[in-house]
Amino acid sequence: MLKVAHAARVGMQRSSAGPLALVYAALVLYASLYPFTGWRWPPGVSFAALLALPWPPWRDAFDVSLNMLGYVPLGALLYVLRVRAGDTWWRAGLGALALSALLSYAMEVIQQFVPLRVPSRVDWALNCAGAAVGVALMALLHWLGLLERWQALRERWFVSDSAGALALLALWPLGLLFPTPVPLGLGHVGGQAREWLIALFKDVPWAQAWHESLQGSGPSTQPLPPLSEGLVQMLGLLAPCLLAIAVTSGVWHRVSMALGVLLLAGSVTTLSTALGFGPGHALAWLTPTTPPAWVLGMVLAGLATLLSARSVAGIGLVVLTALVVLVSQSPTDPYFALSLQNWEQGRFVRLHGLALWIGWLWPYAAMTWLLMHLRAADAN
Repeated sequence: MLKVAHAARVGMQRSSAGPLALVYAALVLYASLYPFTGWRWPPGVSFAALLALPWPPWRDAFDVSLNMLGYVPLGALLYVLRVRAGDTWWRAGLGALALSALLSYAMEVIQQFVPLRVPSRVDWALNCAGAAVGVALMALLHWLGLLERWQALRERWFVSDSAGALALLALWPLGLLFPTPVPLGLGHVGGQAREWLIALFKDVPWAQAWHESLQGSGPSTQPLPPLSEGLVQMLGLLAPCLLAIAVTSGVWHRVSMALGVLLLAGSVTTLSTALGFGPGHALAWLTPTTPPAWVLGMVLAGLATLLSARSVAGIGLVVLTALVVLVSQSPTDPYFALSLQNWEQGRFVRLHGLALWIGWLWPYAAMTWLLMHLRAADAN
């Protein structure tokens, strides 16, 4: 029994399903309660009616699809997490379904306090159905032995403490979906942080000097020089490559991971542009600085495959630091503002929170993981 319990703990620590499930649940919470304004008790609704959930006043095909598909990854991740913890397939499935249903029910109840949201028992049923689909897919893969094969493949390709890095690499494409001032320029949180601080210090007597200073230090309206724009793209491509290389064993495995990052970068950036401006402008993100910047990023990633994991992690910290410094200087041009408006006020409002926070915080989370990785390496 002690050996089984120890194996379960080790499996949970080494599985990226745990961090991914936690992050995805947090993103579901954010997306469900966005925009977090105007909280009030729903007019004319009793406590019993609040818990019973209302019927929807209308249905939209896009809304139906999103409510169902949004919980498929959560059900899948929770199932894998429970299996890695040592549960049997049926206990893992029931546990994943119960947790997903409980989270969805809580979100639907709380949404009734947010005026701009339209909760319903149908949405809850769709969320549960989506989680059931995710559980069924993972149970099928488990029955076919593919989860075990993935675990064996992972042990050949990656180091033992790679769960956090793999979770970050899985989240990176989602961060790219949200519009950025420069392609691959994640970490553009400075402008929003400035607005939050202005609102926080408003009408605070002892903070008026800070309030005025923040109001007078608006973002630059001048476009980035071509060299800086190219550096942002190069660093934005190199950073996830270095993160992948730091936890991958073998030169050819590292090369494959870097090429996978390159493929994801191009595909997701094209998809994001198509969602913001239409399929006819899907490649509008390509500028004269893009090809040389991406080539240089891949050349540097190729050289990094020959270095030790500790050296790669150290270089990754430098690259991520330079990236967030350069991105913070990026202006908000009219095209970027229009793309943001399409996301925040258009059909993608439900996806807003899923990509926004990842795009803002991914470089900082990656830096934190690399620091912890280096600290653990020094301790050993």
